[in-house]
This record gives sequence, structure tokens and C-alpha cells, in this order.
Amino acid sequence: MGVYEELTARGLIAQVTNEDEIRKMLNEGKARFYIGFDCTADSLTAGHFMALCLMKRLQAAGNTPIALIGGGTTMIGDPSGRTDMRKMLTREDINHNAECFKRQMEKFIDFSDGKALMVNNADWLLDLNYVDLLREVGPHFSVNNMLRAECYKNRMERGLSFLEFNYMIMQSYDFYYLFQRYGCNMQFGGDDQWSNMLGGTELIRRKLGKDAHAMTITLLTDSQGNKMGKTAGNAVWLDPNKTSPYDFYQYWRNVGDADVMKCIRMLTFLPLEQIDEMASWEGADLNRAKEILAWELTAMVHGKEEADKAQTAARSLFSGASSDGSAPVVELTEEDLTDGAAELPALLVLAELCPSRGDARRNIQQGGVSVDGEKVTDIGRKFTADELKKGILLRRGKKNYKQIILK
Repeated sequence: MGVYEELTARGLIAQVTNEDEIRKMLNEGKARFYIGFDCTADSLTAGHFMALCLMKRLQAAGNTPIALIGGGTTMIGDPSGRTDMRKMLTREDINHNAECFKRQMEKFIDFSDGKALMVNNADWLLDLNYVDLLREVGPHFSVNNMLRAECYKNRMERGLSFLEFNYMIMQSYDFYYLFQRYGCNMQFGGDDQWSNMLGGTELIRRKLGKDAHAMTITLLTDSQGNKMGKTAGNAVWLDPNKTSPYDFYQYWRNVGDADVMKCIRMLTFLPLEQIDEMASWEGADLNRAKEILAWELTAMVHGKEEADKAQTAARSLFSGASSDGSAPVVELTEEDLTDGAAELPALLVLAELCPSRGDARRNIQQGGVSVDGEKVTDIGRKFTADELKKGILLRRGKKNYKQIILK
């Protein structure tokens, strides 16, 4: 099975142009492909995970990834999948975010000896002369066609700024520039990017002739991919300082029953034969599949040691046992205490397990709170400084845990 057939078998391919050429180039390791990452935050997210895994998979098959950091396009903002305009960032913020992205990508992609490239579109977009760009690129874009694109059509009722309207042109120019400068012959992206990406393929064809072989593939074929890219990705970060390895593990451990095998197939590097055998698992075996998914992805992002610690902690927490210290830790100071102690509702708020003391009291009274595996229903329960220095394991509901320690 070639790598293209593997991508198809894993449910990763949504739409393609030039399918026969794409299959041949990928399977022969001759593709120089790019994926773009706009740096709207200082960490990559779970929503970027599928793209990073794809780059790793294709590089292993001999193809050359080009990681495009969107230092220029981030200044415009992609309207795809948005109901309002993105927050405009300063150039300093964008540069900082780009550096953070680079450090994280190096965990997935081998950039040594020309095996992959990392480029920043600020290097060419920010120096473009606006009138020159209009003359060079403008004639090749139909406004009527642009307005029919999903990325714009969904925004027309609420208002689409002229700033965002330019995003498709900027993204298309990226592919055109990479094609000429680096021999990039293929682009990958999410299925919601299809219109933007076709703009680049068409621009190359119109500017350089029909023999210019530029190809497009989109990924994220179903709602699970879109959920990872838009919902989970907004909350689950690859930076351990923003999402701890334990919380990262727990996110994947808690994936819905209907989605666990899709995620294993799309995101892990387990052999397809093994995954096919797991496809019939139910009940307790399905929970085992979730553990496999969570461990594999946590090990890929944070290393095997952290994945082992997260799994051990999750198992002990689920069984009601004390934590081994791998659960998320909340450190208190003496200033958090009142007369040398802290009430349980206050601890739930300090640990961000409840949004308010009122909500904390309701959870306690309804039996949804436990300490060190024992249910507590007394809203007046207090913990002394000595108890807190030893540490307590605070739990709300089935899936929310924090270890509380007084320093």
C-alpha cells in the first residue's frame, strides 16, 4: 500500500485535484508540499494536530514538507469558519507566536539536511507593492466567484470586511510564490479551505500555463475533523504550560464512543491491520481503545514518560485512589487561607473546578464533589494548613480533578 492509499484508508482525504498525479508523486516521494499555519496564538493546538501528523507521515514516505508560518496572512485574518472578524494582532505578537510555532513543529518534522523547509510568508507578503499586486494577480480573480466561495458566503449576512476579502488572494499568492521559489507542487489544508486553495492552483495555471503542475488536497473529511480543528483546538494546546500533559491525555481519553476509532485511524501511527481489529471493540474494550488513543497522542506531543505518568494518574483517579502527583496541580499560598484554613467551596473556585462559590455549594450538596476519593456533602467542610501541605485530591464530577497543595 502506497502512502496515498494509506491516507485514503485512514479517512484523511476529502477532495483532490489531479488525483492520478497526486497519487503517483506521493507514493514515489516526489511531492514538495506545503501546509500553512497562521500564528494567531503562542501555541499550536489540537486543531493543528492532524496537519502535523500528516506532514510527519508524508516525510517518512520520502516527500518534502514545507511548513509555512503565516506571519503575513495573520495580519489579515482568515474568515473561513468565522462569524466575526478575528482580533487584529500587532507585528510583535505575530513574530512571537511564529517563534513558538517553530519550536513545536520541530518535534514532529525533521528539518535537517533539507528534509523539510520552514518559511514565513511575511518575508514576501509584507514587501509587496499594492498596485503591483493588483496588476499581477487581480485580473485572475473573479469577484463573482469569490463571493460564491463558502469562506465568504457564510459571512455575507453578518458583514465581511474588505480586509478579510483579501485573504484568498494572499493565500493564493503564497502557493504561487512557493511554486516558483521552492518548487512546491502541492498544497494540503482543511476541507473548509477548498475555495482558498483552488485560488492558488488556478493562479499558477493562469500565470504560468496549463503545464504548470500544481495540485491541491484537502483533509478533515467529516465532523470529527472539523470538531478537532475548531472546538477542541481552541481549548487544547500543544504547549504543556497551557495544557498540561495530563489534561491533554484526558481530552483524548474522553473522546466520544462514536469518534474514538476515527481519531485512532486519522491521528495515530498504529498499523491499519491493528486498527481494523480494534474496530469491533465494544464496552470495556472501547475504553481500552480510548486509553490507547490518549497514550499514543500524548507520547507524540509530550514524550513517553509524560504519557505514562498521565495514564497512571488517570487510572488511579478513575478508581478513586490517591494521585501520584501527575494530576494538574494548584499551588496555594497562605494568602488563600482564612484563619489558617480553607473552605471546600473556596477551594473548588481556586482550582477552577467551579466558576463561583454558589455553583461549588450546589455541586457539593448534590454529591458531585469528592476529596481523596471520598464524597463530601458538607458545604462547611474546612481544610487546615497542615492538611493542605500534605496535598489533597479534589474532584468535581467524573472527569475533573485537581491536586491542591499549600506551599
